[in-house]
Amino acid sequence: MKITTKINLIITAWLLVILIVINGLVFYLFMKTTVNMEENTVNQKAHEILQKHIFPESLIVNKQLLYPYMSYHSYIRIIDPNSNIVTEVSNDKLLNKIKPKFTKKEETKLIPFSEHQNLVVRVPIKLNQKVIGTIEIGELLSGLESRKDMLLTIMTIVTVISGIFSLMAGRWLTRIIMNPISSMISTMEDIEQSGVPKKILIQNETKDELHQMASTFNRMISKLQENIDKQKQFISDASHELKTPITVISSFANLLRRRGLKNEEIAQEAIETIYSEANRMQDLTKTLLSLAESEQLKDTKMDTFDLVELCKSTLLQLQNVYKREIILQNKKSSVLVMGNELKIKQVIIIFLDNAIKYSSEKIIIKIESDQEIATLKIKDFGIGIREEELENIFERFYRVDKARSRETSGGTGLGLPIARNIVKLHNGEIKVHSEENIGTEVEITFPLEQNFKE
Repeated sequence: MKITTKINLIITAWLLVILIVINGLVFYLFMKTTVNMEENTVNQKAHEILQKHIFPESLIVNKQLLYPYMSYHSYIRIIDPNSNIVTEVSNDKLLNKIKPKFTKKEETKLIPFSEHQNLVVRVPIKLNQKVIGTIEIGELLSGLESRKDMLLTIMTIVTVISGIFSLMAGRWLTRIIMNPISSMISTMEDIEQSGVPKKILIQNETKDELHQMASTFNRMISKLQENIDKQKQFISDASHELKTPITVISSFANLLRRRGLKNEEIAQEAIETIYSEANRMQDLTKTLLSLAESEQLKDTKMDTFDLVELCKSTLLQLQNVYKREIILQNKKSSVLVMGNELKIKQVIIIFLDNAIKYSSEKIIIKIESDQEIATLKIKDFGIGIREEELENIFERFYRVDKARSRETSGGTGLGLPIARNIVKLHNGEIKVHSEENIGTEVEITFPLEQNFKE
């Protein structure tokens, strides 16, 4: 069964149940009120007779005294303690079939008789504080039956009409509700058949849960398309990066195969070139593996470590290797952060390596902290980066320009994406401020140990 049919049937059934309950309550209140009104009227008649007339112990009274209290289809009886009728007046023979009854307490009964409701009121007759008999008044409630039948007919017609309108309104409502879902299903089927991500066309900005669901689906498709584009770009860039060394290796290997080792100078050049390009491919492969690993850092063990001590040990290593002046400025002797120390060290080395490559003057490392975050700044005074290129520096295989690649040893263009992944998965943030021919400052923020959330 379709969900639209289910919704339609549930709405209609629920409305019918509510109508039946309400109709039942209305019918009950109608009957109760009507009968109570009749009871009060008949009861008043009985008490009025007892107040205006004094009954002898024999209970025999003139019938003419009772006729003024008669109504259509009614009777009045005077009953002795043995439940025998002493005096009776009646204008409906059917009512005479109701058995007389002596009672010492007032009572009212609704007796169904001959397809009608008959109201019987019995009030005790007292003489000198002693009950000597009962006055019994009965009336045929003929008007009640007609009013009851009319009410039932009206409620039945209203219920049927409401059910029909409910079905119609349910179909209209379910169509409105299901349009975005049907559109989503159709779009998913198109995606399944074509393999191409597509968005749902949102016609009305309703701002409800269905609109939110469609918008979420479209955002998911956008993310999926973005990831597909990045994957294609990554494959294209990786293929391009690997194509050059493979071509060079293949060319020089073919040269050695054709000329052999007879020309020692050419052979030596070919071997050196093949070795160099093989090392380059190895470095690129390691970097690609490092990039993949940086994207799965959620499974890496996190510990508390001192960011100041980590920076001191790292810059000492680089100073010894590159013989460059690297200055550490820190106001606090210890700044504790939560994370993977080796991965954070990798981030520091990536940015220090770039600073060393693209500058020749001193490099400044500054560590600051407040109650929530620790900030690591790495500043160089090198060639800088143009403003229009800053937003692209974290893209895979992106190099700022060809000139920088020629002036330096170049690189794979994967260092900054790796650094970004590591910092992001540490709940941190990277900001880069740079001016061409003035220098670059990288600002990295980490949450302190007590504020870290996995």
